Parts: sequence; C-alpha cells; structure tokens
Amino acid sequence: MNTNNEPISLKESVAKPIFSITPFTLLDYPHKSACILWFAGCNMRCLYCYNPEIVLGKGKISFEKVLSFLQSRKNLLDAVVFSGGECLLHKNILSLIEEIKNLGFSIKIDTNGSRPDVLQKLIKNQVIDYVALDFKAIPSSFERITQSQLFPPFEKSLHLLIESGISFEVRTTVHSDLINETELRMMIDYLKKKHYNGNYYIQYFVNEVPTLEKLGYSSRELNNKNLSTAKIEVHFRG
Repeated sequence: MNTNNEPISLKESVAKPIFSITPFTLLDYPHKSACILWFAGCNMRCLYCYNPEIVLGKGKISFEKVLSFLQSRKNLLDAVVFSGGECLLHKNILSLIEEIKNLGFSIKIDTNGSRPDVLQKLIKNQVIDYVALDFKAIPSSFERITQSQLFPPFEKSLHLLIESGISFEVRTTVHSDLINETELRMMIDYLKKKHYNGNYYIQYFVNEVPTLEKLGYSSRELNNKNLSTAKIEVHFRG
C-alpha cells in the first residue's frame, strides 16, 4: 500500500519504468536471496557505464507486472533489489517500494546518491533495509566522469545514510584511465573525514563490454595495495 493507504492505480502506473528483471541472485544482497528490478534511465552518463541499454533505453515492464511477479515469489525470495539506471528518479517509486515492503520482502536500493530528497523519505518511512551508494569520483573529477554536476546531492545522501543508522555500503567502479591510486586514496580520505565506518567496495571495470564511451583496457594494479584504514575496510570485486 502507498502512503495514502490506497493501491497503486492502473492509471498512475501505465508507464513501464522497469527495463528488465533478474529473477534470482545470491550476489547482490548480502546473505539474502533476491531479485533485481532494473529501472530505465539515469541522470548521469558515467563514461565507464556498461549498462548503456538501461541508461539510454526505455522501460518494458509495468509496476503491475512486477507486483504480480513478486506475489508468485513470496516465501521463495528474501529481498528485492532496486537498481538501474537510477531507480530513485521514477515517479511512484515511493509507493512501489512501500507496496513491495508490505509483501514481506527486504528492500535494497542501488543509487548514485543524486536524489537525497527521495532517500530521506524512504529512511523516514522505514521501508528500506540496505543501500549501496555509488561514490563516482572526487569532486575535481566528478563532472568529467559522470557528465553531471551532482556531487553535492551525493554528499548529502552520504550524510543522510551515515546519520540514519541503516546498513549501507559505499562502492566505486574503477577504470585505470579514469581513477588512479592517488585519487582512490583521496576518496578513502574523504570518506574518513565524513566519519564513514564500514565496507568500501572497489569494483574493477569489466573490459571488452559495451560502454557509454569507448574506453581503453583497464588494468587491475591495485590488488596488492593495502588501502584499508582503522574504520574503513576496502574490498576488491571483479
């Protein structure tokens, strides 16, 4: 049910905001079985993005079909992951999350942090259980890498999550031509100064896949580096 205690109406959700559904994953929500809802569209154009068909494409699946699918997965899945694109851009996202939460699923949000207003409402309504926050770059490189000026909203989202007490992780996708070791250490220092305590996941760029911009080969030279601090545990993925 939504905040007005009324089901999402057919008229409100005729649009099809969801590009596709991954029906089962054990990798995207820590210690839970989940499905992933991939929302079309994004307000960033990250050079390394390897979901161009989702970012630039149009949705194919309505909220009604998602709810029907999830009804059939009750007691089979633990959680639903909202990803994209940027899932928090979409109209009715608050109502949809509340509707799915009321079905008994845990909720994880993958977000670039550009919608702290929506994130704040979700936190206030206590309908999200876990968040993966993308930390794209240090401020001086942020616009070049994301083709956006959305670092201030990201910073506000980080602050909201730290203050909220909700379980969350910070993650960064690294292409060696875009983020070097010095910049990555600056990002870790930034998180330290913001009093972030927890896991920081470094996701290596996947070579030889379609991306928004044509990029060269990305090396993986950071593996042997000890980047963790007393309160920030750095992990490598990919």
